[in-house]
Amino acid sequence: METTLEIKNPIELAIFQSSIHSIAEEMGAALRRTSISPNIKERRDYSCALFDEGGRVIAMGDHMPVHLGAMPMSVKATVDNLCLEEGDMAILNDPYAGGTHLPDITLVLPVFLENKSKPAFYTATRAHHADVGGMYAGSMGPAQEIYQEGIRIPPIHLIRKGKMEHGVLALLLANVRTPVERNGDLAAQIGACRVGERRIKEIVAKYGLSKVQELTEELLIYSERLMRAELCKMPEGTFTAEDYLDSDGVTDDPIRIAVSITFDPSRGAAVIDFTGSAPQVRGSVNAVYPITYSACFYMLRCLLGDDAPATAGLMNSVTVTAPLGTIVNAKIPAPVAGGNVEASQRITDVLLRALAKAAPDRVPAASYGTMSNLTIGGIDPRTGEPFTYYETTAGGMGARPTMDGIDGIHCHMTNSLNTPIEALEYAYPFRVRSYGYRKGSGGLGKYRGGDGLIREIELLAPAQVTFLCDRRKFSPYGLSGGQDGARGAQSIIELDGNKKELPAKSTYHAREHDLIHVETPGGGGWGTPVD
Repeated sequence: METTLEIKNPIELAIFQSSIHSIAEEMGAALRRTSISPNIKERRDYSCALFDEGGRVIAMGDHMPVHLGAMPMSVKATVDNLCLEEGDMAILNDPYAGGTHLPDITLVLPVFLENKSKPAFYTATRAHHADVGGMYAGSMGPAQEIYQEGIRIPPIHLIRKGKMEHGVLALLLANVRTPVERNGDLAAQIGACRVGERRIKEIVAKYGLSKVQELTEELLIYSERLMRAELCKMPEGTFTAEDYLDSDGVTDDPIRIAVSITFDPSRGAAVIDFTGSAPQVRGSVNAVYPITYSACFYMLRCLLGDDAPATAGLMNSVTVTAPLGTIVNAKIPAPVAGGNVEASQRITDVLLRALAKAAPDRVPAASYGTMSNLTIGGIDPRTGEPFTYYETTAGGMGARPTMDGIDGIHCHMTNSLNTPIEALEYAYPFRVRSYGYRKGSGGLGKYRGGDGLIREIELLAPAQVTFLCDRRKFSPYGLSGGQDGARGAQSIIELDGNKKELPAKSTYHAREHDLIHVETPGGGGWGTPVD
């Protein structure tokens, strides 16, 4: 297939692309500055995007891949289920209605222009809230059905004709452990959506609606052509891979994730098929379809240059198949808290492993492959109020075909940061006792995998501690002769020095002055090791 990337007016399109991308970035900056919880303000566990009148994503902030690839399905679910009028705003978190997992709350704002009866655009924000109720403080525990994981919100109005739906807000806040923090973070999301609304109206005022619509279509087409051109370079054929989640936390049985990627360079197309993956499980590592689709979007986006627009057009030539009722497309009532964080990372590992067979000189070895989720909840003795803490812990990046992996970094489906020690100790009854690189945990190779981290936190109050981790049984793989990275581990060290190794998916009622000890995996090596 011949592809051409010729653009009618490339300078004008580039300016427009930068303009709408900056809207999503500014939305994120506003959300970060005005939020309350350290998870959003410090770790930046949020994402923002802009959509056209048809719900197609036209701009994404440089935020969380696991959020962004799935967010269009939240917008679609909102548009399909609600009649949104000017002044309205919708809220949802239902994984079975376009969401990912319950802590990720999405707000969708329709943007109306003067004398128009239908929305011309939509702005959307998604943020991980550190508690949405459920059995476990932090809402990220080893549940066995979604009803145990927290409050589930279908697409409903949060604001109607400019006025807050106080009943909806009251219902939500009555079902979480930290209502003041949740209320503040929701207010920050509302403000971020308003920033996006204001900025896109300014662009329409500058260019005129018809011109903006023309540029939007051109941008979507350009994205599609970029992806088709890249897929035309791939070798024809089907490339397969598999990997395993350690367990679901209910049994110790490994959970297979399998994929085949079929490239058709004559058409610049690809088919990604997860047939052969394990059935959904009782534990909370199931992924809903938006998560699987998001991982595919991320993998394909990585093939393109940094300046490629991340729009709906990128996936026009790609088909993603994930059988219903499997670990990669769970159906209700499967719990899914860990699907967003653990299954998403393994799906990405499997996709990249298959891609490495087609393009071995472009794909890195496996990174640490788990977000090593840690949630802690209890009563803060300084205030007498409940607290909930949530954090994903970085690990080692897989070695690349031309250089070593990076030590202690968030990779792939998470694009977050750590909570700085100062912010952590200020916000919670904790004391950080140790935080550093886990030397030698990266796999050896011509290029070495990045090292993981060691983190030790002392509790200054009794608390419920919950782990949701993986890569404790199956190591991050090396490529092209590189060695595997080291597996992770977690434990509680009691005041008398007694060390208790804990399961990777478990909850534990810890005492004051217990130490939480976490070791994250290293990345795999790339190439045969040399002296």
